[in-house]
Amino acid sequence: MSAVLWALVTLPLAVGTLLVVAGRQADRVSPGAATGAALAALVLACLAAFRHPTAEAPLLAGLPLRLVVDGLSGLMVVTVTAVTAAVLLFSAWDIVRGEARARFFGLMLLFSGAMLVTVTASNLVVLLMGWEFMGATSWALIGYWWREPERVRAANTAFITTRAADLGLYLAAGAALAGTASRTLSLDALDRAGDPWLTLITAGVITAALGKSAQLPFSFWLSRAMQGPSPVSALLHSATMVVAGAYLLLRLQPLLDASGWGGPAVAWAGAITAVALGLVAVAQSDLKQLLAASSCAQIGFMVLAAGAGSVTGGSLQLMAHAAAKSLAFLVSGVWLTLLGTKLLPELRGAARRHRTAGITFTVAALTLAGVPPLALWAAKDVLLAAALEEGAVLYGVGLAAAVVSAVYSAKALWFVWRPSPADGPRRLVEGRRLPWPAGAPLVTLAAACLALTAWAFPPLRDAVSRVVGGTGEAVPRWWEFVLSGCLAVIASAAAGWGSRAMPLSAGVRGWFGDWLGLEAAARTLFVDPVLRSARMLAAFDDRVLDRGVDAVARGTLRLARLVDRRAEQGVVDAAVEGVATVTGDLGRWARRPQTGQLHQYLAQAVTAFTVLAVVLVLVR
Repeated sequence: MSAVLWALVTLPLAVGTLLVVAGRQADRVSPGAATGAALAALVLACLAAFRHPTAEAPLLAGLPLRLVVDGLSGLMVVTVTAVTAAVLLFSAWDIVRGEARARFFGLMLLFSGAMLVTVTASNLVVLLMGWEFMGATSWALIGYWWREPERVRAANTAFITTRAADLGLYLAAGAALAGTASRTLSLDALDRAGDPWLTLITAGVITAALGKSAQLPFSFWLSRAMQGPSPVSALLHSATMVVAGAYLLLRLQPLLDASGWGGPAVAWAGAITAVALGLVAVAQSDLKQLLAASSCAQIGFMVLAAGAGSVTGGSLQLMAHAAAKSLAFLVSGVWLTLLGTKLLPELRGAARRHRTAGITFTVAALTLAGVPPLALWAAKDVLLAAALEEGAVLYGVGLAAAVVSAVYSAKALWFVWRPSPADGPRRLVEGRRLPWPAGAPLVTLAAACLALTAWAFPPLRDAVSRVVGGTGEAVPRWWEFVLSGCLAVIASAAAGWGSRAMPLSAGVRGWFGDWLGLEAAARTLFVDPVLRSARMLAAFDDRVLDRGVDAVARGTLRLARLVDRRAEQGVVDAAVEGVATVTGDLGRWARRPQTGQLHQYLAQAVTAFTVLAVVLVLVR
């Protein structure tokens, strides 16, 4: 069965590479080729999820390229390929003719293939390969419209921020190589490292995961990532890069337990992010920015689940969030294309004018809000039950975050369903009808989002628990379902009623609307000092090193000329000429006794021996 796994990973990577290399010549066939590859990958993912194949190939000495599909990664490969197929189907309508479609669809397939490598990797080397390639393709996708400087700056911000956090994964790999008996860097062996290597591995993994999943303090990069096309946002936020960190923490939950401090630290990081970024979402007046902040908040629940030891709750949250968030981003892309705006005040009545988009967005928003009996209600209760086992305070913070999620979801729904004013923008009243090629993936994802409601029933929830290996986890009590459900409904109703005057948004719009000032803080504390240091080093290089090198070069040339004029031409030349003259004279003297007559040679020998005898007598 390794052939199935190899085909699952290589198919999107191979087709994506061909489309990118072919360039504009393949623009016409790229939507069909990319969608066909994505659907074929979905079929292969379903086979792999049921059969749990393993694939291995030589890579480095003692470090094979090994891919494994088990319970958790099996759920992930199906989620990734399903969302990718729906997003690419929508992109065939959204990315119009005239754009570089082959480059777009090729990069989307490469991005999806890198995520498949990441979730099936069994050791840190393969994980890093997929992890880094995914980051590189996300940079290219966010900056897809590269002729616009603002989009390029946004892509650079996202890439540099995540790359800075990714250094933690290299730290973890180095510590694992030094501190584990197994030199294969297997993910299953990381929790068996001894101190201080275990602490370094845990710290590195947590840093990389929080950065990739846009958790505090790295959340601001997700705001800038909204400069990419809507399908990129739908795929990046739902089932790929942004959830990769949360998936890694769920995968390495035994490592968090073994460290002692990793689990609580991760749980609190997720809980605080869920509350803080939920309030950021409430303060937004831009629909895509609201959805971006809500992604940070919803992924915070997954991180909370990983820290609290609820792999089942985190997995349910991840799958349901993938369906709901991809749906919401695709609908926002529809409204942006048809109405030319993404500002909430200008989207009033959008759901009434485009009912297919409106209904599907409502399903997604209610799912994010946790209104029963939709999917995230059950998922949140499963993970909150584990949080309650950790402590009442952590449970209270998680419950508060769930209430905030209902508020920002209700706010978005209130705007898009509210009738537009009579003097509103003419383009809103005369909006174009949503064509079926764009509506098909929306309806499909809406059905999938509703189908995930089944996870609320205990038998299927227990089945997922067995699949992901989460047996023995805390089970929500009946009052927890009732409490969270009532709070979600009450918060949604209150938010809808309060949105008339938007008092909450007005109160928090300043600091929270600017994403807690995280980007400004990062620039003040990190970017600006680094750039100032770089400028100082550049000035030192230009003013000190360059001038010093030039001065040394000029001094060397002067010294060479001086030596040439005074020493070489004066003393050395005279000495050489003197030696040559003496040598010539000696040569001429040496030729004089060479007459060729034997009796003269005998006389010379007698003379030489006589002189030698006299010298010996005198010496003695």
